[in-house]
Amino acid sequence: MSILQLTNDNFDETISQGKVLVDFWAAWCGPCKIVAPVMEALAEEYAGSVTVAKVNIDEVSALADRYSIMSIPTVILFKDGIEQKRFVGALPKEEYQSVL
Repeated sequence: MSILQLTNDNFDETISQGKVLVDFWAAWCGPCKIVAPVMEALAEEYAGSVTVAKVNIDEVSALADRYSIMSIPTVILFKDGIEQKRFVGALPKEEYQSVL
């Protein structure tokens, strides 16, 4: 399963059902490049049970503002549209797995 690219148009609908892990990132962010392959691995490992998605904060800054993203990468786990857990910084895969 591939990682969804979220925009203002599809964000609310995407996070509204089930577990959705959203990576807020930017192309210029070094630690974001470390997290990217971790997100890809999680998307493959949890395909069918967890949706993995990304928000490019440079392209969709309104979503970064809405969720008060102060530093990136920030990864938020939503369940049925409600924030469950927030991770800030580049973390090992096991940190994300602990809540999935």
